Amino acid sequence: MSATTSDTYESADGGPELASDIFATSVADEQDAAGAAVYNVQGGDWESLVDEATSLHEERIVVNMGPQHPSTHGVLRLILELDGETVTEARAGIGYLHTGIEKNMEFRTWTQGVTFATRMDYVMPLFNEAVYCLAVEKLLGVTDQIPERASVIRVMMMELNRITSHLVCMGTGGMEMGATTVMTVGFRERERILSIFEMLSGLRMNNAYIRPGGVAQDLPHGAIDKIRETIPLVRKGVGELELLMNQNPILKGRMQDVGYLDLTGCIALGMTGPVLRSAGLPHDLRKLAPYCGYETYDFDVVTRESCDAYGRLRIRLDEMYQSLKIVEQCVDRLAKGSGPVMVEDKKIGWPAQLSVSGDGQGNSLDHIREIMGTSMESLIHHFKLVTEGFRVPAGQTYVAIESPKGELGCHAVSDGGTRPFRVHFREPSFNNLQATAAMCEGSQIADVIVAVASIDPVMGGVDR
Repeated sequence: MSATTSDTYESADGGPELASDIFATSVADEQDAAGAAVYNVQGGDWESLVDEATSLHEERIVVNMGPQHPSTHGVLRLILELDGETVTEARAGIGYLHTGIEKNMEFRTWTQGVTFATRMDYVMPLFNEAVYCLAVEKLLGVTDQIPERASVIRVMMMELNRITSHLVCMGTGGMEMGATTVMTVGFRERERILSIFEMLSGLRMNNAYIRPGGVAQDLPHGAIDKIRETIPLVRKGVGELELLMNQNPILKGRMQDVGYLDLTGCIALGMTGPVLRSAGLPHDLRKLAPYCGYETYDFDVVTRESCDAYGRLRIRLDEMYQSLKIVEQCVDRLAKGSGPVMVEDKKIGWPAQLSVSGDGQGNSLDHIREIMGTSMESLIHHFKLVTEGFRVPAGQTYVAIESPKGELGCHAVSDGGTRPFRVHFREPSFNNLQATAAMCEGSQIADVIVAVASIDPVMGGVDR
């Protein structure tokens, strides 16, 4: 394989030279008939496939699907070897969205780390925040001291976020198959929930609402009524999606027996979430290893046994109903009264309760007036807690929760300072992408789009 460059100019002796290019790393090793420099394309992933295909003396095509293809859910690069329309080999290339989130967290306080964690998988930010904060609280030894109201708010926010994540999965997946109505209905319902997030935290996404020790602020006035008004609307919208998709013969023709991966394959590849439950195993950490009081809620773990993309679609639809059921229970508990939403230990919990304004920022003016006008000690404590942060005892821990895509884990290491020594996440999209080859090889090239969509990867979480 070769590429001919046209960036040439006349040298002093009349011969062609390559224009200066700081990004050019190859070396010209031949010239074509016109005298222009010819450069060989370098890259192990391409070269190995081409050499193999050449040695077998067969006509096979190697194509790049991504990293800018609209159906690869971001910047996922799929290297596909084709025999006609059949995929004979599939490889996933990642790393195009690497942001260094885990490394950056080592240079911020434990509380500031939330603003990095929330940006990993930007479709499920509240789960990223929750697993990180649970790990920090476990290191601090304050897991049992988290106020009940804060845990209920966390559960409610996570379950609402689970619905928005599934809506994005189905909306984008439907659009990739040509069903634009699925996209419009799905994102319409997602907007209803994002307006709740904005009301509670000031932001639609990347909320940084869940903090070590609790949550940033209690529910504002009118939040309970708004959530109760929104739940039946979202439930009706999910019902519309069911009518559009469940028994649609075109959709079933595109999704049934596509992206097949049985239970043995799921276990071998470490799959979790809807992909694993579509193989019939009711693995859900909310039931198996409860956190945030999930053991006190009434809900079911939905499974299917089809092992295909259609089964994963049906699971996500059913899970949204279960999430709405949990949210209703949370609202009933929150409506019974008020209470603290941050741990009582003033060495950990920020003394200032956020008072969200129109731009989603700001501190309680009453608190600022109090500490500046009446107590120098409070002002100093507030300053040190915000700028320096609290110290976390030396040690390490691993905490896992059930995200919309599977097991989301956080391994946090402390050296006793005010910043993490190391934070590493077990991101479900990263693990689940290992199944790309198993799901796609032997299928048609059009089925690759469906198989990848059924995994529901988000590259912000994969690359971090």
